[in-house]
Amino acid sequence: MQLWVPFAASAGSLLLVASFFTAGWDAPPVESTQIGYRGSGMYLEKSVERQAALKAANVAPPAPWEADPSGDRAGTIYENLQVLGNLSDDQLNQFMASITEWVAPEQGCEYCHNLENLASDENYRKVVARRMIQMNQAINVDWDAHVGQTGVTCYTCHRGKNIPENHWMMEPPPANLFSQAGMNGVNDAAGKSSLPKAALTDYLLGDEPIRVHSLSALAAGTNSAGVKETERTFSLMVHMSESLGVNCVTCHNSRAFNSWDQSPPQRVTAWHGIKMVRTLNNDYLTGLTPIFPENRKGPDGDVFKVNCGTCHNGVQKPLYGVSMLQDYLDALDKKGPADAPDYSTYVPGETKVMGAATSDASPPPPAPGPGPGPGPDQAN
Repeated sequence: MQLWVPFAASAGSLLLVASFFTAGWDAPPVESTQIGYRGSGMYLEKSVERQAALKAANVAPPAPWEADPSGDRAGTIYENLQVLGNLSDDQLNQFMASITEWVAPEQGCEYCHNLENLASDENYRKVVARRMIQMNQAINVDWDAHVGQTGVTCYTCHRGKNIPENHWMMEPPPANLFSQAGMNGVNDAAGKSSLPKAALTDYLLGDEPIRVHSLSALAAGTNSAGVKETERTFSLMVHMSESLGVNCVTCHNSRAFNSWDQSPPQRVTAWHGIKMVRTLNNDYLTGLTPIFPENRKGPDGDVFKVNCGTCHNGVQKPLYGVSMLQDYLDALDKKGPADAPDYSTYVPGETKVMGAATSDASPPPPAPGPGPGPGPDQAN
């Protein structure tokens, strides 16, 4: 009889703990939407509680006023206006007022400008902002296969902050043998999972093919990807899912993940988005490395970079698809001078004019047309 006492005590303890964690707790409400044929398991699940916070955080601010496009061009009025010289005086002032609220609402114009000499480039932030405006223009012109007619503005990413909340940098080498390949640690970019942290470096900076699905029962000759590549791909997919607030079936058919013909059209849009993010990181952000001070770089000395969450901020369409672009026509819906100067010559606090664009760097290639997407043997 005495042998049962410890077991009874253990069982009682477990029941006590279970009642402690379950008392007064219920699963959060979930909104389920069928987005595929019945029986295919294609349902989009969303937390009802989270939707209210997302809607509050994704409100597009109105323009401060409606700009008058007539009058003399700003390039003939102001000095050292290298990218926005095609705007009217009123358009330029409207855009400058908006970009201040989007990026530096607390610091004001002084965040980028020397208020005693607005033409000067001695503040590195002004040089960076100029390149970011070029990047913004390129997104709206060259990547309509991803952003469509909605387009983006500086606010899409910055949301009133100097640095967009969702950015990433190179991960330092693992500190121990149990963290090889960047695993077995919390990966904030992949839903706080333990999936590899190298996925963003490999796929959103590098151009490693994103392909792990074999087309036959045997791997020989059909798929060279192994377990490590699969885990990195899963890491990227979880990142995209978390960034957009969606699940796998938003882009994939649950019964045929590898088939483009059976996938929703959003998969093609996402494919262009991956290509776009690579271009932004390589052609615009990494080139600015000499400009940024050390406190604006990662532990490996690289600049902060963009990922899917930088624009989307938890929703499938940034700002729920509301376009701010019509309020800033000419500033962001077409491209001005697109090249970049040699940033290695910049001296913070001394360089008064960052020279005309003379770089030999090629502009980003136009995005592929909105066709059926890549074939089954290409990266997704």
